[in-house]
Amino acid sequence: MRIVAGQYGGRVLRAPSGTATRPTSERVRQAIFNVLGEPPANCHVLDLFAGSGAMGIEALSRGAVHATFVDSGRPALQTLRSNLDSLRIDATTVTVRPIDAVRAVTERPPSPWHWVFIDPPYRTGLATETALALPVASLAPDATVIIEHDRRNSPTPTLGALTLADQRKYGDTVVSYYRLQEPA
Repeated sequence: MRIVAGQYGGRVLRAPSGTATRPTSERVRQAIFNVLGEPPANCHVLDLFAGSGAMGIEALSRGAVHATFVDSGRPALQTLRSNLDSLRIDATTVTVRPIDAVRAVTERPPSPWHWVFIDPPYRTGLATETALALPVASLAPDATVIIEHDRRNSPTPTLGALTLADQRKYGDTVVSYYRLQEPA
């Protein structure tokens, strides 16, 4: 598994061993970042169910200023920290939270999130539960919440203050892009 582009482009990432974590493929990661484009100024990223940290690391590689990684699995956290160390990513640009994702989103961040990646285990309700728990005050006005899920378990078109803006399919994987609803 490699970083697709940017400062760390081509560098190899380790994935957690076992079947508890399903890393996002390079192809899907590249497609997600093609849709997102360049990170906005002062871009802060939240990588929930981070696993290897590939999504947050890819965002940092492309110019995000800070990434917060959240995962509660010990093997995933060990792999994530190893990946950050091997890339020599500046410790001031990352925060690693060994905590449950739903609990993590309820805590107000120091800066609002521009990109929030939600990639829980498939066939669980965790994507919807986590997105609904995400306070609007924690999101930048132009925030995008990216949910990766399988094609049989799509979240609803509206999740609290979030509205489905785009959806792309890659085999069994579907990526849904949510944005804040426009005020009425």
